[in-house]
Amino acid sequence: MIKFSRWTAFAVSGAAAVSAAATVVLAALDARTAQPQSNRTRSSQDGFQEMLNDLVRTKGATAVLLRVRTAGGGEWSGAAGTSDVRTGRPADPAGYFRIGSVTKTFAATVLLQLVDEGRLRLDDPVAEHLPGVVPDGERITVRQILQHTSLLRDYMSDPGWSTNRWRGAQRFRSYKPDRLLAQAFRTPAQNSPDVTWKYSNTNYVVVGKLIERLTGRPYGEEMGRRVLRPLRLTQTIVPGDRPGLPRPHAHGYALLPDGRTVDATRMNPSLDWAAGEMISTTRDLGRFLDGLLGGRLLSPSTLAAMRAVRPTGAGFAYGLGLQEYALPCGKRMIGHSGQLLGYTTYALRSDDGRQMNLSVNLGSSPPPADKLYAFAGKVFC
Repeated sequence: MIKFSRWTAFAVSGAAAVSAAATVVLAALDARTAQPQSNRTRSSQDGFQEMLNDLVRTKGATAVLLRVRTAGGGEWSGAAGTSDVRTGRPADPAGYFRIGSVTKTFAATVLLQLVDEGRLRLDDPVAEHLPGVVPDGERITVRQILQHTSLLRDYMSDPGWSTNRWRGAQRFRSYKPDRLLAQAFRTPAQNSPDVTWKYSNTNYVVVGKLIERLTGRPYGEEMGRRVLRPLRLTQTIVPGDRPGLPRPHAHGYALLPDGRTVDATRMNPSLDWAAGEMISTTRDLGRFLDGLLGGRLLSPSTLAAMRAVRPTGAGFAYGLGLQEYALPCGKRMIGHSGQLLGYTTYALRSDDGRQMNLSVNLGSSPPPADKLYAFAGKVFC
């Protein structure tokens, strides 16, 4: 990975494994002011803005976009840094960004809606719906695919196949889902006998294929019909082969091993497909988590199955397309993190309605853990 992405090791959009330091970073979030709610809210806003400014001042980020909902229900959004280091234009808190593996939560939701409709069951073998597609698909279940317990090999572990690494001109190449699966399955998975959970982007390419096989429509269309339009997520996009982002957006940068910094903003995200291609805003991510965890998209039993997490040894527990983080104060947050080169995202919510949704464009100096813990404690504790 690029040099300055060590502190985001748990944002597992394209990473095959996650550091136990995950809990450290889940804290990075929040910003400016939407509607002053009270003296307490105003002071919270002031504190968040200074924390964001400090991340930029210390070169932990070139830009940070943040939206938070606090215990009293007050919402606050803001930004720090620049949207383009060449022009110095300020980052816009309403800007678009690549959400990476937060896409997995969206894709899991659509597949679980099909479970609610009786199109498939969580304990069905994958081969029942995708015959001949997944090796040993007769013994791997839909639940295992969603939960990353299938132990399928991650195609992004191969050189040149990860959107978390600079790929030069290859970043504009277009990929089809079948090509991604062919790369994943070209060699057998090699897992130690004691491994029971292993993060793999391959799983969510299979999720996208299941959606398309069961509905007869592209998964992006189903995403729009089932999630984006019902929740009025007008700022969330399934880009397909399109390399750019809508305006406004902050540029993402990559620091190469030879010391050069390159602009990584434009890329064809089809290498991620249903595992991590989507684009959104902090506003829409908040609406999505409220709609999903508030019961608007899934039946109570299916939502409970989605939220039933298991330990991973990676700094969080994992359900069906959801990560759960525990803070030292005893509070828990659920949602997902994501990373594509130049963009790192955290979309997290607690059951009492508190939220923090963050996009950070990484800088050259990883921020210390105490700064990051302070964000989580301020919002959730």
